[in-house]
Amino acid sequence: MARGDTPQDSYHLVGISFFILGLGTLLPWNFFITAIPYFQGRLAEANSTAGTLGTNHTGPADTFNFNNWVTLLSQLPLLIFTLLNSFLYQCIPETVRILGSLLVILLLFALTAALVKVDMSPGPFFAITMASVWFINSFGAVLQGSLFGQLGTMPSTYSTLFLSGQGLAGIFAALAMLMSMASGMDVQTSALGYFITPCVGILMSIMCYLSLPHLEFARYYLAKQSSQAQDQELDTKAELLQSDEKNGIPNSPQKAVLTLDLDPEKEPELEREEPQEPGKPSVFIVFQKIWLMALCLVLVFTVTLSVFPAITAMVTSSTSPGKWSQFFNPICCFLLFNIMDWLGRSLTSYFLWDAYFITFMLVFAVSNGYLVSLTMCLAPRRVLPHEREVAGALMTFFLALGLSCGASLSFLFKALL
Repeated sequence: MARGDTPQDSYHLVGISFFILGLGTLLPWNFFITAIPYFQGRLAEANSTAGTLGTNHTGPADTFNFNNWVTLLSQLPLLIFTLLNSFLYQCIPETVRILGSLLVILLLFALTAALVKVDMSPGPFFAITMASVWFINSFGAVLQGSLFGQLGTMPSTYSTLFLSGQGLAGIFAALAMLMSMASGMDVQTSALGYFITPCVGILMSIMCYLSLPHLEFARYYLAKQSSQAQDQELDTKAELLQSDEKNGIPNSPQKAVLTLDLDPEKEPELEREEPQEPGKPSVFIVFQKIWLMALCLVLVFTVTLSVFPAITAMVTSSTSPGKWSQFFNPICCFLLFNIMDWLGRSLTSYFLWDAYFITFMLVFAVSNGYLVSLTMCLAPRRVLPHEREVAGALMTFFLALGLSCGASLSFLFKALL
C-alpha cells in the first residue's frame, strides 16, 4: 500500500482509544498512592475504619511505613515483569497479554473496593493490600510493555497521546479523592465510591482495546505489525544463506512501506535510509541504540520516586487546623504534581505561585513529565521500524528500573528526616 493509500484516523478514534488506554494503565497505581491517608487510617491501631478519607497519618502512627512499602512493592514487580516482557513478548499473543492483564487488574481492584466494607485488624489488612499492590503492578507491567511495543509500530503522535493519558490518570485520581472528601458521606461510603471509579476506567480501557480491530486506521498498523513478524521469519532463513551480510539486505517493497508511511515531519531522515536488520531484532543491539534515553529515564524516575509520594506526602500545612489543612495534601501534593506532570508530558506551558513547596512541586513535576515524554518518544526513532516493539519493551523496563531505584531510596531519605 502506497503512502497516499494510508487510511486516516477518522474522528481521531484511535488516538482517543490510546489516550484512554494510557489512562487505564496508571489508574490503579495513582488511586493507591492518592488514597494513602485512607490506608493509613485503616492501619491505625485505635480503630481500623476510623478517621476521614483525607486525614494525614504520616506521623509516628505510621508504624507500617505504608508510603514506602506501597511505592517499593509497586515498582519491584514492574521492574521484574517488564524485564520478562522484553525477552518473552513473543511467547504469549499480544491480545492475551493486554486483555488478560486488564481483566486481572479489574478483579483485584474490585477486591480492594470490597475490602472497604470489611472490618479487619491492621496486620491482615496490610498484608492483603500489599499483595494486591504487587499483583496489580505485575500485570500492569505486562500491560504497559505490550502497549508500548504496539505503539512503537505507529506514528509517534500516538505515543504522546498514550503518555498524556497516563499523566491524566494522576489528576483523575486526585480529583476523585477530593470529590470523595467533599461529598460529606461517611468514610466507608466515600471510600467505596472512590475505589469503584478506577474499575469503571479499566472497563472503558477494555472496550477501547476491543474496538481497535474494528477501526480501519488501527487495523492497518496491526496488520502491518503482523506481516512484519512474518518478514522476520523469512529473513532468518535468508540469513542462513547470506551469513556474510552483517548489516542487512536491501529493502524489500513490503519493508519499504514501514518507512514510507511515516510522517516525514516527525520521523528522522536517517531512519528511511538505513538498511533493515535481518532476522528477529536483538535486544542488545536495540539497547546499544537507545541506551542514552534509557539512562535518562532511569535517572528521572530514581529522583522522582525517591521523594514522591513517600516524602512529599508527609508535608502538612502551616496554617491553623481547618478545611484547608484537610485538603492541603490531596491538592498541593497529589493534584498539583499530577497536573504539572501531565502538562510536562503534553509540552504545555505552566504557571508558578509564590510559595516554596508549591513552587518546588511545580518545577519538580513539569520536569518529570517533560523528560519522561521526551525519552519515551525519542527512543523508537533511533531504531529501525522492525525493532520498535523491542525498543518500547526495553524502555518500559528501564522506566520500571528508575521507579524501583527511586522507591528504594525513599526509605533512606525518610530515615534521614
